[in-house]
Amino acid sequence: MDITIQYTFLPHTDAEESLRFYRDTLGFDVRNDVGYKEMRWITVGPAGQPDTSIVLTPPTPDPGTTEDERRTVAEMMAKGTYASIVLSTSDVDGVFEQVAASGAEVAQEPIDQPYGVRDCAFRDPAGNMVRIQQPV
Repeated sequence: MDITIQYTFLPHTDAEESLRFYRDTLGFDVRNDVGYKEMRWITVGPAGQPDTSIVLTPPTPDPGTTEDERRTVAEMMAKGTYASIVLSTSDVDGVFEQVAASGAEVAQEPIDQPYGVRDCAFRDPAGNMVRIQQPV
């Protein structure tokens, strides 16, 4: 089989703040920006990797989502336990310095992990955990 990852989805609570984080701080390309009523989906991805994208999406766009489910999602997002993504770089310390300098919320400074990577972590504007790893 020939299978690749084309899209993954992360919720946003403020489209403009998320756009600034992924585009301006991480340097991702904006591939698509679609709005419908009060909702907005923004597709971003790493430069030079046009086949891999992240869709920044409203957290509960399904009209069948109950108020209890919406509240649970909002609570989990606020705690940073709802969604996450792991990115890779060849210079985790350099990336950490740039992202931290942007004012992003630091969740973990760079450390060597026992499973063979050096990594750090941030929370994006919606609370999603963004881990950045470098193989060692």
